[in-house]
Amino acid sequence: MTTTLITGANRGIGLALTRLLAARGHKVIAVCRTASPELTALGVQVEAGVDVTADAALVQLASRLQGTTLDWLIANAGILRDDSLRKLDFDPIREQLEVNALGPLRTVARLQQCLHEGSKIALITSRMGSIGDNGSGGMYGYRMSKAALNAAGMSLAHDLRARGIAVAIVHPGYVRTDMTGQTGNVDASESARLLVERIEALSLQSSGTFWHASGERLPW
Repeated sequence: MTTTLITGANRGIGLALTRLLAARGHKVIAVCRTASPELTALGVQVEAGVDVTADAALVQLASRLQGTTLDWLIANAGILRDDSLRKLDFDPIREQLEVNALGPLRTVARLQQCLHEGSKIALITSRMGSIGDNGSGGMYGYRMSKAALNAAGMSLAHDLRARGIAVAIVHPGYVRTDMTGQTGNVDASESARLLVERIEALSLQSSGTFWHASGERLPW
């Protein structure tokens, strides 16, 4: 049985991933700040009260998971705050950097004891973190945080290769969730299916690649 840990599992893409993988027979450890009724109803192991910006919470989670072997670790927790050059508020920018970039890195760092040769890490990023693909500007905090996550993902791919652990850096598509105000062009369930395909196909040879969930390689 594949054991998979998912952060941000209480709603949106994280909830869809939890539902899909549980249905496929994975043992899912669903990590979130606050459990939702939809998540609780799935009957998976829920680890609530975990804020990925709080190192102490992740240390406690690692302690609770001592002895657990993770085959997949999906760092999905993230936030989106709108901003523009005309109206910059640096507190939300810092918040996005903490959640979207440092949060996944903290999660991997604290849970690396649970990983083994053959484990796979998926960092759920955004093509908005691509510098080469930025054709519209704006969204400073979100773009910066996802670009930083992409950089961390590449370093993790290099640092974990010797342990036989592969890292995928994956854009889930423009998904209809609360984060996007339900304005995306793909449902969370479809995005989850495509993300799982990318993780299943992930190998040490493709580790560190920046993917669209559809399989397209994205520019840095």
